[in-house]
This record gives sequence, structure tokens and C-alpha cells, in this order.
Amino acid sequence: MSDEELQPTTDMETLVSLCKRRGFVFQSSEIYGGLQGAWDYGPLGVEMVNNIKRAWWRANVQERDDVVGIDAAILMHPMVWKASGHVDTFSDPMVDCRNCKGRFRADELSSDVCPTCGQKGQFTEPRMFNLMLRTFLGPVQDEAATVYLRPETAQGIFVNFENVQTTTRKKLPFGIAQIGKAFRNEITPRNFIFRVREFEAMEIEYFCRPEDSLRLHQEWMEERRRWYARFGLRMDRLRLRAHRQDELSHYSSATSDFEYLFPIGWGELEGVAHRGDFDLTQHAKHSGKALTYFDEERGEHIVPHVIEPALGVGRCMLAFLADSYAEEIDEKGEKRVVLRLHPAIAPIKVAVLPLSRNEKLSPTARDIYARLRKHWMTQYDDAQSIGRRYRRQDEIGTPLCVTVDFQTVEEDQAVTIRE
Repeated sequence: MSDEELQPTTDMETLVSLCKRRGFVFQSSEIYGGLQGAWDYGPLGVEMVNNIKRAWWRANVQERDDVVGIDAAILMHPMVWKASGHVDTFSDPMVDCRNCKGRFRADELSSDVCPTCGQKGQFTEPRMFNLMLRTFLGPVQDEAATVYLRPETAQGIFVNFENVQTTTRKKLPFGIAQIGKAFRNEITPRNFIFRVREFEAMEIEYFCRPEDSLRLHQEWMEERRRWYARFGLRMDRLRLRAHRQDELSHYSSATSDFEYLFPIGWGELEGVAHRGDFDLTQHAKHSGKALTYFDEERGEHIVPHVIEPALGVGRCMLAFLADSYAEEIDEKGEKRVVLRLHPAIAPIKVAVLPLSRNEKLSPTARDIYARLRKHWMTQYDDAQSIGRRYRRQDEIGTPLCVTVDFQTVEEDQAVTIRE
């Protein structure tokens, strides 16, 4: 089936409703009307997010001997962002509608008709809008006290290149990984957690010899594809698209995006960029510190090139939720929702369900629950019929349900496990 013939598993409204109803994601500051582009992860959402981060870290750091991790500060010296080019070039074209006063990214408008009010020809001329969020350090709010909430985690890695290489004694090629918050003052945040102003990123900067960079760029794209397949994402809903020259970021000589078929259609899930030596060269120039690697084979210092796989945690969660979503009709003719999440990604691993609230069943069921939750995130549920409780666990992607019945406590101490 072609990309054009494939359909999303569900619509965004249905997915948003499920996330709110079951405690995956809530609107930030909802009791005050919410804040656009900001979302809170609920009890199930935070578990799923943590599972995604653990799966990514395990595959890219723990299981590899050529990647190490750091956790850099969100606030950095403002010259970092001058050197990286973000102060001058990290911008999107913005237009206003003269009629309804709505603001939009000019590059995402398909016509001169306002998507909010429907008026034609009411847009202002595009002007560039810098996406970095500013704040101030100290008691005086002036230009000298200006700092930025980082728009990406990568720069914390680049400015620590020498520190990490010296302390770990890694030889090229090697990578530095980081998971952390980043902030972008998006003009039009939208589509739930797909495009937000505060997000968590998982990034690797993989340093290599210049002559190896094109090969390693290809290898990292294949490595990232294997990661998605490993955790159950359907490959027919994932595609790789190379950026056109006019799409490339200011630091990139080549970038390819993994695109997923979200409820809103095909959209970027992860970028794998060839950043060349841009960042290390720029920071060396602006800081006066040599950020080079001594190549013993050549007997000279070189500036490594960099391959960067970069992924947003929230967008990854959205892809896994959409990909696992299914609706089925049960034996009573009623619709039920099932999330077929990979066990490593599922927020709850085991649910303990006594057949009823009978006082004979509860002690044994509670004992099993206490033992299981030392090892896995576990839920205990004894409310309503056993069928309804199974449905509730299906709806959140729980891979295993343990049922305690009268045979368990009166005869054999065996339980029923539903997978």
C-alpha cells in the first residue's frame, strides 16, 4: 500500500480524549483556561514517557561502547547562542491577519485565505520571528542580564566536547547523548503534543573523522529505523525523507527526517542531521578555545564532523500511542479500545484483578500486588465486573493481567494470567 493510501489509526480528537480520560496527558493550567503549547503528563503519561527515555538510553548508551551521556544545564552563557547561530538565524517567517488578528507561520500557509476567519488577502508581509525564549539572570532586567532557555540540547554537548573526550578517553568515532528539556517560542503551537513550546529532547552528537561522516550518517539512519522496529512501531507507517537544500538548518549539510503517519497526516518524528564541523568550529572561534581532536594515526589535530539523531519525547509518545491504537467489537457488540503497546513502552506492566471484592480473595490478591510492584509498575483493580476491568487495562496497553479466583485461595494457589 502506498503512503497516499495509508490512513491514520484514529483521529486526533479521539486520541486526545483517551489521553485525558485515562491520565496520559492533561492541558497545562487547565483550571485557568490552559496555556497554549504547554501540556502536563499524568500518572500514566509520565510512566510511558519514562519508559521511552529508558528504552532510548538503553539502546543508545548502555548497549553501545562508543556513546556516553551528559546532563547539561538549561541556562547557558548567552555567547553560546551567538556562536551557534541561533541569535541571528533561529527564526520562522510570521504573518498577521489584519481581520482577525491571528498569527501564522508564513511557510505553513497554502493560500492567502486566513484559516481562522476565512478572509482572503488580509495577511501582512512576512517578518522573521526568533523562536528563542528569553529570561534574565539577577535582579536587573537589562540586555546584559539576558539569557535564553535553550532551544536545543545539542549546544550543551558541543561546549563540553573537550571535557567529555578528556575524561572518557574516547577515540573517534564516539558519541555524547543527552535527554533534557528545550524551549521554542512557536508562533502556532498546535496538534496536541506534536508541536509545543516546552518539550523534552533525546539527542546524540556523534563525532567522527570527516571522511567517515557520510557513511556514518547512513548507518545512524538505519540504526534509528531498527530502534523503532524493536519497540513495535509499524514500518509501513514510517518513512524517511531527505531535506531539500532550501529546508536545511543553518548548521546542516544534509538532514533526513523520519516521518510518521500521525492522526494529522505525515509529520516529522525524528531528524538525523549531518552537522559537519559547524558547531565545534563556531565555538572555537567565539570562545578562543581549541575544540579539536588529536588524531594519532595522522599525528595532527582535526575538527571532527558530527552526525546528530534528534528526537522529541512527546512526539515519540504520540507516535507510539497512535500506532498502537485499535478499536474492536466484543462478544456483546460493544466497541472497546485496545492499545497494543510494546511491553517495554507500556506504562503499566501488570494488573492484579481479584475476581470480586470477596474478603477471601483480597488478602492473596494484595500480597501478589505487593510482591509484583517491587519489580514492575503494577495496578490493583477490584471495582466493577472482571470484564470491565479487563477492558480498562486493554485501553491503557497493559500487557499482563493476573486474576485471583476462589480456586487460587482454596485449592492450588495458581492464578490466571491474561496476556
